[in-house]
Amino acid sequence: MTTTEPEPTSPTFGVSTPGNYVPTPVPNPDPTPAPRIPSRTPLYTAVNASRYARQSLIREIEDITNTSLICYVSPRRQIVREDVIAMVDLLHNITPGSPIDLLLHSPGGDIDAAEKLITLIRKRAGDAPVRVIVPDFAKSAATLIALGANVIVMSDSSELGVIDPQVELPDSNGHPQSLSAQSYLDAFHLHSELLKKDPSDPVSQLMLSKMEPAVVRKLERMTTRSRSIAIALLQTAMVKESRKATAIARDLSNTKKWHSHGQMISHEASHKVGLNVTYIAPNDELWLRYWRLYCLQITSSNSDDVKLFEGSYASLLT
Repeated sequence: MTTTEPEPTSPTFGVSTPGNYVPTPVPNPDPTPAPRIPSRTPLYTAVNASRYARQSLIREIEDITNTSLICYVSPRRQIVREDVIAMVDLLHNITPGSPIDLLLHSPGGDIDAAEKLITLIRKRAGDAPVRVIVPDFAKSAATLIALGANVIVMSDSSELGVIDPQVELPDSNGHPQSLSAQSYLDAFHLHSELLKKDPSDPVSQLMLSKMEPAVVRKLERMTTRSRSIAIALLQTAMVKESRKATAIARDLSNTKKWHSHGQMISHEASHKVGLNVTYIAPNDELWLRYWRLYCLQITSSNSDDVKLFEGSYASLLT
C-alpha cells in the first residue's frame, strides 16, 4: 500500500480556520500603563512650524539674558486699548518680581493705551528692571512705552519718534487728514501773534478763520496729556529728577527740532536727549538673534496686516 504525503500548503496569517486559530492573548499581569501624553501631529507641526521656530529662538535668547522676553510686533496697525488683553496673556506665566524684556515694533497709536501697556509690564516686574528692545522703530505712542523702561536697547537700525499726538482733521475740501497737534497749535499761535502786530494781515485773518477755538483747546489738552504721560513714565525708572524728565518730554515733542512726525530719532540722538540707551552693534551675536527673531515675526505679521504678541509660552495674532 502506497502512502501519499499531503502537499504543503501556504500558511495563513490572521485567519481562523479549523485546526489553525489564533488564541486570545493571555492578559498581562502588569498594571495598565498610564495613558501616553498626546504629541503634535505631523500636519499640526508643519502648519505651526514658523511659530515653533520663533518661540525656540525666544527661549534661546532668554537663556542668554536670564530675562523673560515678550514681543509686540505691529508693522502698520495702531496701539489700541484692546491690546491690553493680549498683553495680560503674555505676562501670565512670568514670575512677579522678575526682569522683563519687551521687543517692540509699532508706529504708535492711543497714548492712554500705551501708558496702560507699559504699566502692566512694570507692575509684573516690580522692582526688577524692564528693558525695551527696538529692532526697527517704536514711534509716537510706542516711544512713550519705551520711556517707561529702565533701559532702551538700540542698534544702527533702531529709531524712536517724537511724542506729539497726531489728530485727524478735515482739510479745505472736507477730507480727513492726519496732522501733528503741536504743529497745528504752533500755526495758531504764530498767526495770532502776527495778527496782534497787524490786525489787517490778510493771511493771518484767513488762517485763523479756519481754526476753531474748540479744536485748539482740544489739541492743547492732548499735547499736555502726552507730555505728562512721558514725564510720569520717565520717572518710574529711567530718570528720577523731575526737571530732567520734563526737559526730555519737552524735547521729544519739539516740532522746531523734529520737523516731521516720522523723523528718525537714532540711538545717538536718543542718548543726547537724555534717555538711558544701551547700544548693541549690529554684528553682535545677541543683536543678531534679536534681529533674526524680528525678521521671523515681521514676515508673519506683515502678510495679513496683523499684530503679533509673542513669548516663550503664548503666541497671539490679532
